[in-house]
Amino acid sequence: MGQPGIRSVLAAAALLLATPPAHAQKSGGILRMLHGDSPASMSILEESTIVSEGPIMAVFNNLVLFDQHIAQNSLDTIRPELATDWAWNDDHTVLTMHLHQGVKWHDGVPFTAADVKCTWNLLQGKGAEKMRINPRKSWWDNLDEVTANGGFEVSFRLKRPQPSFIALIASGWSPVYPCHVPPREMRQHPIGTGPFKFVEFKPNERITLTRNTDYWQPGRPYLEGIEYTIIRDASTGILALGAHQFDHLGVGFTPVALLKDIQSAAPQLNCEVDAWNASRTAIVNETKPPFDNPDLRRAVALTLDRKPFIDIIGNGQGEIGATMQPAPEGVWGMPAEMLATLPGYGPDIAANRVVARKLMEKAGYGPDKHLSLTVATRNVAAYRDPAVILADQLKEIYIDGTLDIVDTTQWYPKVMRKDYALGFTVTESGLDDPDQNFYENYSCKSERNYTGYCNPEVDGLIDEQSAEPDGDKRRQIVWQIERRLAEDGGRPIIFHPKSVHCWYPEVKGFTVMVNSNYNGWRMEDVWLDR
Repeated sequence: MGQPGIRSVLAAAALLLATPPAHAQKSGGILRMLHGDSPASMSILEESTIVSEGPIMAVFNNLVLFDQHIAQNSLDTIRPELATDWAWNDDHTVLTMHLHQGVKWHDGVPFTAADVKCTWNLLQGKGAEKMRINPRKSWWDNLDEVTANGGFEVSFRLKRPQPSFIALIASGWSPVYPCHVPPREMRQHPIGTGPFKFVEFKPNERITLTRNTDYWQPGRPYLEGIEYTIIRDASTGILALGAHQFDHLGVGFTPVALLKDIQSAAPQLNCEVDAWNASRTAIVNETKPPFDNPDLRRAVALTLDRKPFIDIIGNGQGEIGATMQPAPEGVWGMPAEMLATLPGYGPDIAANRVVARKLMEKAGYGPDKHLSLTVATRNVAAYRDPAVILADQLKEIYIDGTLDIVDTTQWYPKVMRKDYALGFTVTESGLDDPDQNFYENYSCKSERNYTGYCNPEVDGLIDEQSAEPDGDKRRQIVWQIERRLAEDGGRPIIFHPKSVHCWYPEVKGFTVMVNSNYNGWRMEDVWLDR
């Protein structure tokens, strides 16, 4: 089938090499995880935050998955999972996969190609069943159809070539769902084929998983179960870590500024600071006044001083970048010298704010007439704390912002229906790839285009980079899009954060994904040395 088929075979071999020797692991034990928030539901396909995706990724399998032992995700680190292999046709518009046989869903029903077809029909809104929210529907706009070729072969037929399509399937956000379980039941009791079975979700208390004793991968998982305890308050969580009530603190829940507190409370913990591909972003609603005025959107982008966000929130650790995650962790990040030429990224903050104030004054605001509004944000520290700094900086351009703190269960529905004027959000990047980021957040048709941004020329460029097979040429188009997004100012990227990841020495086999934190939670290779 050509080089892509050969690559998939080599990928399978690499997976075997990447997995530690079986004799090193111990089976048994419950992994106790500190979890920072309570999710809206247990349905990965309908959710948009790691507080649901992180725990429940272990319940499912993908067709293919990023290698769980390689920190930087790329097309070269994709491995087979429910699919045994994959290959493209000659014009790269049909991706065919053969499937593992003998795999069962957690309720005992056999897994077949029909489940794959049902999953992508659900994602595209083509099936009889419908999802309540479909945040990543735009990922699959180029997919024409999925065909089941018998019980254990599927083909994804694309409208045009799309080199990164396989990466979208490999994301932790893209598991296969069972055809026989309706979406409404998956929200409360998800059924997967993965290494762990779902036991219970008690909102604001815990999420519990248990070992799948009938798992199709022999010898996995090692753990007997995983318990995620929900503690929103960071100080309370740190005290519990110090008392060894938990074994592991995942990436994303604790800012770098609290690292010294953690190390003081629990000096025996191993802690590291890792990149986190979830940029901190201002969002302005272009669909209604006052930010239907492009001058006001540009003023907000120009007034940002990004360094204080990094100094205060990240204790000096973080990166300034455009939409794509900066290098070296990010594969597509814009060079620093090019970044400095984007609107609002120049080093002279005072000069930027002079221009911003003139734009505000042109719109009728000034020292004697301020724009009063609420700054909406989600009620977790990663959102709240930077939103305070954002509101303070907006005063420099005559905007008086009062925080509107929204519970996680209501946050995503609120911004998706554009029930806000200005806000602060975390842009959850399902993988480090322009197709995911641009189609999900900036294309005219996307449900997660929170700001209502719609530029047909930019949509054309997004399609152009998506179809470009040459990586260097694609990168140039990506940077051209980055410039247009910065100039239009609808969703200014403030900074790319770092996050604290801590674990007790007995936790083995977990690798932090430095450019895709949503893809590393299968947990089947994690074990406890105790």
